[in-house]
Amino acid sequence: MNMHTTAVMSPPTPRTLEEMKLPPVMMRDILLKTIFRKNIELVSELCKAVCLPNTVTQELVDMAREQRLLEATGTLNANSGNEMGYQLTDQGKARALDALTQSEYFGAMPVPLAVYKEQVERQSIRNIQITRDQLTSAMGHLILPNSLLDQLGPAVSAGRSILMYGPPGNGKSSISNGIRDALGDKVYVPRAIEYAGQVITVYDPIVHNAVDDIVDDPTVLRRAKRFDTRYVCCERPTVVTGGELSLKMLDLVYNPTARTYQAPLQLKSTGGIFIVDDLGRQEESPQALINRWIVPLEEGKDILGLQSGEKFEVPFDTLVIFSTNFHPNEIFDQAALRRIFFKIKIDGPNQENFLKIFALVARHKGIPLDEPTLIHLLKKKYPTIDNVYANYQPTFLIDQMISICEFEGIPYQMSPDLIDRAWANMFVKDEKIVK
Repeated sequence: MNMHTTAVMSPPTPRTLEEMKLPPVMMRDILLKTIFRKNIELVSELCKAVCLPNTVTQELVDMAREQRLLEATGTLNANSGNEMGYQLTDQGKARALDALTQSEYFGAMPVPLAVYKEQVERQSIRNIQITRDQLTSAMGHLILPNSLLDQLGPAVSAGRSILMYGPPGNGKSSISNGIRDALGDKVYVPRAIEYAGQVITVYDPIVHNAVDDIVDDPTVLRRAKRFDTRYVCCERPTVVTGGELSLKMLDLVYNPTARTYQAPLQLKSTGGIFIVDDLGRQEESPQALINRWIVPLEEGKDILGLQSGEKFEVPFDTLVIFSTNFHPNEIFDQAALRRIFFKIKIDGPNQENFLKIFALVARHKGIPLDEPTLIHLLKKKYPTIDNVYANYQPTFLIDQMISICEFEGIPYQMSPDLIDRAWANMFVKDEKIVK
């Protein structure tokens, strides 16, 4: 599937209560709690609050009326197209309060896990076929050797797992972000999913970037952009974790006060990318972290556990990128390494690419290039560190020279003396500190 010609199939809108595939009592209780908490009277407002079409919401209202939990207010609201208002009966209020003690959740109806799985397949990260042009344009700000793009392209298109390793400061994080930008299309993220009567919230504005141009109002019957509004249309998500990542963060988060669950990070990143930066800096060993991912990576499903101890399967549809400054053989055994699909070394640039990066950064920052300074840098400075170049160094050195120029009150410029002063800040001299 080429992502720029085929849009992801949107989740179909349920047309009847039966099509919701949720327990009727659960739906009724969420409706009552929403009316109680939001003080809503009109079905049109209720539609927006529970994210359901008018017809389905009306079915729920009728069901609650039959059970004497709701009653018509007897007044037609002139402001809203003569719509009938509804309110909770005393019995309905008691039921809403009782339901709130069991779970504080109200608002958007959850999507049953089985129904969500179908949407995950429709928008799978593994359906994406990325072209060299797309990857190159997303990485346009980086100077990368062609051989690296040769490896990255198939790895991203496979949508499996990638280990990027190599010395620090060579853009492993920037490359991860470039991969994210190359994906470019949209997915539908459920506000919440339901399993065994439990609600698990998924949509998270911190992780998910909602697409503003697709605003779907369940009360308006339009043919264009119709989709199940229990989902939010978002850019493919990216979750970035670093040294703070722990195994606990990959479990369901239970809120004992609200009695609801929050999806773990890898579930929030479904259809997108999960980046484990700085692997080897976490409290848990890299081996332990990889062991936790082995089944999901191989089988495309993860196992989560409820408070009751019940375990259940959720889809695992995420491109996992591990990034480390260690050599893989230092932190993994061979069995773990076999399970990571693509292993890509991200090295420092050669001298030619280093100069290209240096020239690009200098132009971007408005500091004129100076040939004697560059010769001094390459012939006098780099031999002292065995001519090992890193992608971060041009920006570091140029920023240092700019800071010195600003302090000295002179126009932006580079000189051997300024390079010497900048270089002194890039490395700390080995010496014993007398305490």
